[in-house]
Amino acid sequence: MSVPSLVPTLAIPAAQVVSAAPSPLPAQADPGIFLISGVPFWVILVFAFAIVFCRAQGTYWLGRGLRVGTVRSRWARYVETDGAQRALRTLNRWGLPAVTISFLTIGIQTVINLMAGYTRMPFVRYLVAMVPGCAAWAIIWTTIGAAAFNTALLVAARSPIGLAVLAAAVTGVGAWVIVRRRRRRAVSPELAATSARPAGPGQ
Repeated sequence: MSVPSLVPTLAIPAAQVVSAAPSPLPAQADPGIFLISGVPFWVILVFAFAIVFCRAQGTYWLGRGLRVGTVRSRWARYVETDGAQRALRTLNRWGLPAVTISFLTIGIQTVINLMAGYTRMPFVRYLVAMVPGCAAWAIIWTTIGAAAFNTALLVAARSPIGLAVLAAAVTGVGAWVIVRRRRRRAVSPELAATSARPAGPGQ
């Protein structure tokens, strides 16, 4: 004779078991967009635009100050370097589009805006060319730039080799910037000495 079980049997529907399972993690934010928790994307975009706008304006007015002699700093020697002279030739050749396109480049934006002020480009015309460039810069660096940065971090986190490559790339870029600045500082005194050297007989 079988003994009846004292433990009650619970019949739980399969659907109820599934619903009791832990809910999946919330969908991750789009890695192609630069986001801050709790801050709308449009606020970040406007903030990025404001940063590049203020920086470009400051560089432009610094160039105007150099032109009229109200600013005395290392920038006064910088306008004589090869990079500044190339930017001057670019402005003379392309005019306003050179200002707009400079925001899509790396390493040229600052010198173009500086020389735009140094050549006393009319402010209204400069503003018309600068605003679209600032907007493009803000959009690119909060979308494409964020995607590239996040991708690099993911690759580095998943692979020791990727981490080593990323570290080597950052170190290489930093070393290149330092060497370039030192060369510019070395060239500037040489240019000043050459221009101040009196011409010899027959020259």
